[in-house]
Amino acid sequence: MIPHHFGDKRYHSLNEHCKQTFGDKVYRLSLNAGCTCPNRDGSLSTGGCTFCSEGGSGDFAACYDVSISAQIAEAKTHIQQKTDCKKFIAYFQAYTNTYAPLSHLRRIYTEALSEPDVVALSIGTRCDCLSEEVLNLLEELSQIKPVWVELGLQTIHNETHAKLNTHTTVEQFDQAVSQLHARAIPVIAHVILGLPGETKEMMLETISHIAHLPIDGVKLQLLHILKGTTLAFEYETQPFPLFELEEYCDFVIDCLELLPPHMVIHRLTGDGPRKLLIAPLWSTDKKRVLNTINKRLKERNTWQGRLYY
Repeated sequence: MIPHHFGDKRYHSLNEHCKQTFGDKVYRLSLNAGCTCPNRDGSLSTGGCTFCSEGGSGDFAACYDVSISAQIAEAKTHIQQKTDCKKFIAYFQAYTNTYAPLSHLRRIYTEALSEPDVVALSIGTRCDCLSEEVLNLLEELSQIKPVWVELGLQTIHNETHAKLNTHTTVEQFDQAVSQLHARAIPVIAHVILGLPGETKEMMLETISHIAHLPIDGVKLQLLHILKGTTLAFEYETQPFPLFELEEYCDFVIDCLELLPPHMVIHRLTGDGPRKLLIAPLWSTDKKRVLNTINKRLKERNTWQGRLYY
């Protein structure tokens, strides 16, 4: 039976979750914390993850040359030209947003939380950048307003991590999830579908793994080949297969069936910046992708969690 809290979808969408949690539709404000990444500054590597763009996966975030409050004001103005939305999530997106001195993190997080119409904080980071001091800060701030931590997992297969130059492991991810869960801080896992060298079986193993961890939400991200990345060079030098639209939509449903019904689906595809996207170009039509997924869910008469146990 399809759970009631799914609303008009066959999965537990972020939109429905926010309406149930905050009483209204909520929009994300992509912010730039001015952080870098240990995979870029030489601590671990200088090349970054092979799939990561020059903007540190924060290509829609503002430039870090104004205050957080000013970034929020600018982002709100842009959104409110299209909608009358009154509630927002402050989303620290670009690079690794816990990789900075504690004093800097406290200042920018507090500044964002002090905005009256910001209802929650969402922080994108790496599983190896959560020191005890940072965890304590996040726990402290979560007493003011909800604080979510978005962790890049991508895959549970460490051999793939090595190829992607992430300098992280599934063991580090699992430890970070455990530490955050112990502090009652919701975790959103990022998973990339279609990584080179991975079979569908391997991808489903990743989905099954996170399905049985204390994770609150997931972002399922179609692999994008972006200009200027190491992955783009590899793809152009020796092309590897990418998902086609119908194949991807069906596979996303396979993933949804394995995820627990309570897990919030924050993303089903992703929409990389058009100026950077090399492939797959069909992904730029996000509305078509989501409509196809919703149509196939009905055709297959299935829903999130149908095969979860």
